[in-house]
This record gives sequence, C-alpha cells and structure tokens, in this order.
Amino acid sequence: MPRTQAGESVLSRAVRIVEAFGAGDTALSVTEISHRSGLHLATASRLIEELTKLGWLERDKERKVRIGVRMWEVVSRASPTLSLREAAMPVMEDLHAIVGHHTQLGVLEGDDVLFIERLTAPGAVINYTRVASRLALHASSSGLLLLAYAPAEQQERVIAGPLEGFTENTIRTPSGLRAALAQVRQQGYAFLAGHIHPEATGIAVPVRDPMGKVIAALAVIVPNDAAAKSRIAVLQAASGAVSRAMEYPAPPIAGPPRKNINH
Repeated sequence: MPRTQAGESVLSRAVRIVEAFGAGDTALSVTEISHRSGLHLATASRLIEELTKLGWLERDKERKVRIGVRMWEVVSRASPTLSLREAAMPVMEDLHAIVGHHTQLGVLEGDDVLFIERLTAPGAVINYTRVASRLALHASSSGLLLLAYAPAEQQERVIAGPLEGFTENTIRTPSGLRAALAQVRQQGYAFLAGHIHPEATGIAVPVRDPMGKVIAALAVIVPNDAAAKSRIAVLQAASGAVSRAMEYPAPPIAGPPRKNINH
C-alpha cells in the first residue's frame, strides 16, 4: 500500500497528483494516479475531486482524469518561455513551410532538452518529440547543441554517463561525446544522422538572447539522406531571425481605448 511522508502538506500531495501525468499521458484513472503518486487511494480521490472543482483537473466521459483547461491557461500565461515562443513561432512557421518536415524549439531543463514548441506535417519523417516532452542531451541534435554551450560542470556530468543508446549511431562513449561537443562549438550547429531513429536526421542551431547567451535550440528533423545538409543554411538564417526578435520584440497590440469616466 502506498505510504506518504508524515506531515506532508496538502499542496505537496496535490503536486504529486499533477506530476503523475507523464509526457504521453492524456488521461489516467484515479487508481493509476494513486499508484504513481504514492498516495492512498482515498486521499488521491479526495484531492482529485477538489482539483476538479477548481478547474485544475477534469473528468472525461469514462471518468478518467485529465489536466484541466484552467491549469493550461495559467501555465501558458505565466510560462517563463512565453517571450521565446512568441518570438520563435512566426519564424518557425516560415521554416516549416520551406523544410516540409518537423520544426521544433527546445530549452535546457536539467540534464534533458525540453521541447516547448513543435510543428509537423502529414507524411513527415518519424520524430519522437512532442511539446512538453524530453530527450537525452547526448542523443538529440537539440540536446547536443544546448549541452555544447552549457556550463562545464554540467558537460562533465553528462559526459560521465550513463549514455543510453537509441541506434547504432548514438554517441555512447565519453570521448565520443566530448569530441562531438567540440565540433558543435566549432561549426555552430549540431548535425546528428540516425542517432534517435535510423531514418531521421536532426539538425539544431542556437538561439541567443540579447547578451549573446544561448537560450534555446531551433531544430529540424528531416529524412536521413543526402539532402539533409542542405537545410543547415536556412536553419541558421531562421535562428538569427529569432535571436533578433528576442532583442527587438514586437510592440504589444493596443487594446480598445479606455472610456473616460469623468463627467
């Protein structure tokens, strides 16, 4: 039977319920949430009902639990990546129209790359990423790009492993990863052919803030063929456009004029 820590706050338990949802989960049963969160079934059920009344969770037709619209609204509005996403989306849409495959934006989160935006198309090459999903830094083009510009102590921690293999091309050794990071810094982009899936090539370039710090990776996932490298130039131009948009953001859209209440 699941056990909770003595004296744990209600807020901590509510957070455990929300964190029970994994990257691929759209709906979970109360029993699944109880098991994943480590909360007693009765406790989980009571907290789920309270969160549902507040709009943070929702129930579907089968009475399974989903993340609520209210939670999505608050998180989207207060997201620390909001300005980055707003600067990147117009450029990503243009890039996506040119490339015709997956275009995505990732940021460094712990020892993973977290994808905050993604555009795809019917018939595009296979791609495992989704918005709010993560990949290992050493195996993905976005991750390798971000790791190349990460603090030295984080680089050494990831280099020390373990380095999970996804295909025969995935970087699996400390020496191989160290050499790959140096190559990224030298050429200014990450190019990984068949490292996550044999049929796909990931290409990532840096997005910089006004101080020149790398804050994100703009990437495309294209077929693993001879044409893949031809996408590098347009991707670099796109990342430059996003970086400039971060430096000179578009002015806010003016709202309707305020009424004069003085008579």
